[in-house]
Amino acid sequence: FVGGVLSYATELKHRLLGAPADLLDREGAVHPDVAVAMAEGVRELTGASYGLAVTGVAGPDPQDGRPVGTVHLAVSGPDGRVWHRDLHLAGTREEIRQSTVKEAVDLLLGVLESNLGEHSG
Repeated sequence: FVGGVLSYATELKHRLLGAPADLLDREGAVHPDVAVAMAEGVRELTGASYGLAVTGVAGPDPQDGRPVGTVHLAVSGPDGRVWHRDLHLAGTREEIRQSTVKEAVDLLLGVLESNLGEHSG
């Protein structure tokens, strides 16, 4: 683990992580392509082998026309490879946040485990 960025504000998703301004203007912050751009941005910013990003709506209100429970996850890895997962979660704000963390860690773990297998002898 090299480091992390908590970019709650849409402007930080652009300025710090490189999510394209036109994408954010057109789609809002809750979009699969934004998650991918954030994952790539955090990987580049930290110099890590993998970057993990999450963007979504935990509630209590919809955001950017997306309903509560809409979550997009992305992992950016070596050689420009990207893995992503789109979620539609139910529950309270806290339950959605907890499920998001679990799903994000599960996605990253799956990516790491599959890539370990590719490099073992």
